[in-house]
Amino acid sequence: MPVLALLSAVLVVGIEQTVQVKYGITGIVGLLLLTVGIKSNSPAVSSVGAVVLALLLAGPAL
Repeated sequence: MPVLALLSAVLVVGIEQTVQVKYGITGIVGLLLLTVGIKSNSPAVSSVGAVVLALLLAGPAL
């Protein structure tokens, strides 16, 4: 079981670092809002985080 927790933590940190390098502070804020919204069962906060990340991803296409 500790191996699964370690792998999960490494995966989360890896995704977080990738978002930070590629999308900067705005990406981290969006990811943070999405995570906090999901953990606290707040659809408004998680929706704001999802919209921020979607706008970052769709930015070059707009």
